[in-house]
Amino acid sequence: MPELPEVEVSRRGLLPHLPGRPCLGAVTRAPRLRLPLPDLNALLEGRLLTAIHRRGKYLLFEWTARPGDPQDEPGWLIVHLGMSGSLRLVADGAPPAAHDHVDIRFPGAVLRYRDPRRFGLMVWHGGPHPEQDPRLAVLGVEPLGETFTGPWLHRALGGKSVAIKQALMDSHLVVGVGNIYAAEALFRARIAPTAPAGSLSAARCARLAAAVREVLAESIALGGSSVRDYVHSDGGMGGYQLSCAVYGRTGEPCRVCATPIRQIRQGGRSTFYCPHCQGR
Repeated sequence: MPELPEVEVSRRGLLPHLPGRPCLGAVTRAPRLRLPLPDLNALLEGRLLTAIHRRGKYLLFEWTARPGDPQDEPGWLIVHLGMSGSLRLVADGAPPAAHDHVDIRFPGAVLRYRDPRRFGLMVWHGGPHPEQDPRLAVLGVEPLGETFTGPWLHRALGGKSVAIKQALMDSHLVVGVGNIYAAEALFRARIAPTAPAGSLSAARCARLAAAVREVLAESIALGGSSVRDYVHSDGGMGGYQLSCAVYGRTGEPCRVCATPIRQIRQGGRSTFYCPHCQGR
């Protein structure tokens, strides 16, 4: 599913094209995704899109109030791409394909939401404070933000018996570190994915925090990871999956020590690691 790098790449791909443009209307072709879709045409038509933000794996589209309507207020369209969702810019009038569930129309362009599995969501939050939305209010720190440091991670993990890989993927602790990026960061920090989170020293937490930031930044620079349905806003593919050190490489030699990469299950997800490099 799209994780933080893929969502950030999508956001950056839309930024040069959409903010500052008015919405000409919206078309929905399905009654619901993960949740029922709101009446997007009634909500968005006539508003100006001012910015596109990201919080964890959510995209936040910021809209003005409608000009000339004193009863109207600004609002936010909160979008989650789910397991297979993508946002693409297409030409006005381009015919929809199967699974193209939502079009948001702008002058000269259409923002099209495609989602074969329909596990994504689009919800409206009225008013100036999207962080009050219950989906956003429970999220942890941003791993690319200033708060996410080694000392913070050491304090946050204190007393936790859960395995460190599962702790990294807990969105209430830190957002957007999905399966690929947790595995790659732990390899880079030379930490076993099964190690109890609370057992990590301050020095190992510092290495891990730096590794998480490096892995996410590298993935963003490479356009994210395209392992299933994810594509950019222009339809292109991400490239980070081609450079993974452990993820998806079961039985292949470690790029550092040549030990075969192992695969186990943790919390219902596959974990990939090097038993030599991460065994200490």
